[in-house]
Amino acid sequence: VVTRDDVEESLKAVFQFVKDKEQLLQDLRSKIEETKKKISEKQRERDYWLEYKNVGSEIHAVKISSLEKDIVEVKDELERTEEHYREALKVVKEENQKLFDEHMKLLSEEALKKAVGYLDKNCRREIEENKWLKEEVKIYRKEEKDLKASVQLLEEENTSLVAKLIDIKLQHLRV
Repeated sequence: VVTRDDVEESLKAVFQFVKDKEQLLQDLRSKIEETKKKISEKQRERDYWLEYKNVGSEIHAVKISSLEKDIVEVKDELERTEEHYREALKVVKEENQKLFDEHMKLLSEEALKKAVGYLDKNCRREIEENKWLKEEVKIYRKEEKDLKASVQLLEEENTSLVAKLIDIKLQHLRV
């Protein structure tokens, strides 16, 4: 015998079961919607990366190769510029050294003139005589050199004349 309470409990259980199933179905639908959204997002991401793979990567590859070429050109230009500045620096250093040497020479000449100006008459005369003697020594050395060259030529000429004389005497002796 089934009583009314049993039927009500049974109906409540069925109703609760249906309600639980509907709730479960609703949860599944919301999960399906979320999954569809995730799939849609992943699909868009996949499409983006496929497009990048097919088109964007080529554009970036072209940009990368262009930038690499630019880097090489900049490095070459830097090396040329560096060499140019190195040469310019060398020239400037040589010019500065030359100007420095000339300036030091002028300063030493001026210092010599000032020093001579402070000397007494006897010292000045000695310096002038020293200059004169140096000039005379140069002249005598030149004359000595010329005389040595003349003596050497005369000795060679004498040697050849003596050789000829000996040859002639030998010919006379044979005769």
